[in-house]
Order: sequence, then structure tokens, then C-alpha cells
Amino acid sequence: MLLRQIFIICIFLLLSACTNSPREQSLYDALGQQEGIANITHQMILNFAQDERVKHRFKGVNMQKFKIGFTNYVCALVQGPCEYQGDSMKTIHAGYNYTNTEFNAIVDDLILAMEQCDVPVATQNRLLAKLAPTYKDIVYH
Repeated sequence: MLLRQIFIICIFLLLSACTNSPREQSLYDALGQQEGIANITHQMILNFAQDERVKHRFKGVNMQKFKIGFTNYVCALVQGPCEYQGDSMKTIHAGYNYTNTEFNAIVDDLILAMEQCDVPVATQNRLLAKLAPTYKDIVYH
């Protein structure tokens, strides 16, 4: 009888430990939700303006519209409550003939923006992994 009670207690403790284990924070929350994503986007735009490799690509672009669109895109991509209603990445970037160098510069500017907004490297990597598949829709060979 005592052995059975000990066994039941051990099973209960094991199950309790499993249910109380910390879950990984959602990427949306880890990025600071919509406000955090908007702050990262704003900083990224500031970085574009200083980046000789890509700043010419943004001349004449409505940066407020870009900020709202990119913020909503990322928010939706990381399962936030936002709904992205813009065009596909392929449609938006068609005909611009972005180079690998320009793509990498934009990624560099995004990483810098995340660093400037104190986003942990692990969270940065999670977002970059979500964004990586868009490469094929932006850079044409």
C-alpha cells in the first residue's frame, strides 16, 4: 500500500513538472507585440536612410505606408492579431531587380534595428527564419 502511494505521488510530481515547464514565449510577444514590431520597423527605416548600399532604393517611397505595411506583415507572420492586406512580396518587388548585396544590406539593417531595440539574438534568429523564405520573391537571378 505504501509503495503504491509513493508511486502515485511520484507520477503526480512528474506530471506536475511537465505541465509547469516554461513554454517558449510566442515570437509576437518576444518582439514586443505590435508596438515592438513598429519600433523595430521605424529603426530599420532610419538605418536604411544611413545605408549607402540601399538608401537609393527608398527614394520616392511613402515610408509611412512602408512602416505600416511592414509592421502588419511581420505582425501577421509571427501570428500576432494583425491582418496583412498588402500585396505579396513577389508582387511588391517585381521588376526592381534587387541584388544579393542589396538584400543582405536590408537584412543587416533589420538586424541592426533589432539590436538597437534590445531584441535578444535568439528572438532575432526566430524572426529571420520566418522572413528567409521571402528571399526568392525579392531577389531575381
